[in-house]
Amino acid sequence: MTDEKKRDEEHGLSRRSFLRGSAAAGLAPLLAGGVAAAQEAAEEGVRSEAGATVLGPGPVPVKLRINGEVKALRLEPRVTLLDALRQDVGLTGAKRVCDRGTCGACTVLVDGDPVYACSLLAVAAQGQEIETVESLGSAVLGGAVALHPLQAAFVRNDAQQCGFCTPGFVVAAKALLDRNPSPTPDEVVDGLSGNFCRCGTYAGIEATMAEMAAKAKGGGDA
Repeated sequence: MTDEKKRDEEHGLSRRSFLRGSAAAGLAPLLAGGVAAAQEAAEEGVRSEAGATVLGPGPVPVKLRINGEVKALRLEPRVTLLDALRQDVGLTGAKRVCDRGTCGACTVLVDGDPVYACSLLAVAAQGQEIETVESLGSAVLGGAVALHPLQAAFVRNDAQQCGFCTPGFVVAAKALLDRNPSPTPDEVVDGLSGNFCRCGTYAGIEATMAEMAAKAKGGGDA
């Protein structure tokens, strides 16, 4: 008999009995109130003994303020902000690449801070200002889009190849420039360290940021 099993038996608890008890607790609402009542509780949220609101597992009402517009959605609480943006709102600028919160291709701004959208639940982003790369360009006559100066600088300096990482870099760069309009090369490296380019276009990105810093200092056209 292992020490862990011996400890469990001394306390009157085994892993099997714990799992059996968890299963019974999970079935109790279904047996007591029926499937419909359980589904209603899942959708509207129930209050636990500790007083916290428990949402799910079914879809629940979620309101997200995205690029200045409020979107009323119904999402399962497990849905990430990235999935909500791409699948439910139709904003596909933020890319799913690593889906592990390491590459930065899904970067969006939440209250002005760069955030990996793949690592933030949509329900947790309620009440905050969400900005995606789509918010940077502005519509002009004829349905065309006028590039943001930062986006235009990315194009001029050939700071993209396959393009999957580009929206995340643009958003992260905007966040950096909003905080520090004329960053030094070291500050650029530090500020964009959360984003990764598999094509290796770092020279173009650095040239873009140098151009934007020079303009902020009055050394170029805005």
